[in-house]
Amino acid sequence: MISVIIPLYNGENTIVAALESVRRQSSAEESFEIIVIDDGSTDCSGEVVEKYMLQHPEMDIIFIRQENKGVSAARNAGLKRASGDYIALLDADDEWLPEKTVRQLKYLRNDDVDFLAALRNGEKIWFPYSLNSRNLARMTLQKLLIRIDGQTSTAIFKRKILENTGYFDERQRYSEDANYWMRISEKNHMYILAENLVKTGGGKKSFGESGLSANLKEMEKGIQKNIREMYLSGRIRLVEYGLYFLFSKLKYGIRLIK
Repeated sequence: MISVIIPLYNGENTIVAALESVRRQSSAEESFEIIVIDDGSTDCSGEVVEKYMLQHPEMDIIFIRQENKGVSAARNAGLKRASGDYIALLDADDEWLPEKTVRQLKYLRNDDVDFLAALRNGEKIWFPYSLNSRNLARMTLQKLLIRIDGQTSTAIFKRKILENTGYFDERQRYSEDANYWMRISEKNHMYILAENLVKTGGGKKSFGESGLSANLKEMEKGIQKNIREMYLSGRIRLVEYGLYFLFSKLKYGIRLIK
């Protein structure tokens, strides 16, 4: 079974499309447990979900309401309720293409793939990632520190990651997914499948155009926090810390100019 974690905040206009994209998955052999966490929405998101549940009683949907604590806390609440062998993340304004889970499960059932992201919105694999003969690009800490790839809604991973890595850092509001990926990379084999399987944010680009990523200053603070944490945990040396720090500042300056 796949547990699908959907954090929800004021997503009354998009949540149905997200849920429908799970319902329309072509993986007939796999069942889905959908956990929707309403993180203190002030619109009619909760009512929309409850109506959808009544319309689709055949779907296994768990609906959790909590006061507003942020997306990481919402995801963690869902992760702690998840019972599936595989965990999939999906944001309330994103949609899976019908073949997403069946394509990824083909690889996840292999012992050397613990975490598998995919592409979205027509993107391609870029440096420092490169494809192997299986159409997979290996994700490592060093590559993630250069370029964060593997958008949240594209990710599926084995349950063992919850046991060997834990959960999202609830104190972090920006670049929290990158922080989790970096921590996952310490004990797990991570890859990106070079197939476009998700439509995110209405098809917009990821950085600086929509959602939390639109706040470039706060996003940069999150990125610098991630670099510092990897240094303090002993996973990169002081020289590497300095190089990644300067590289991130350079990218930040270029984004401001653009």
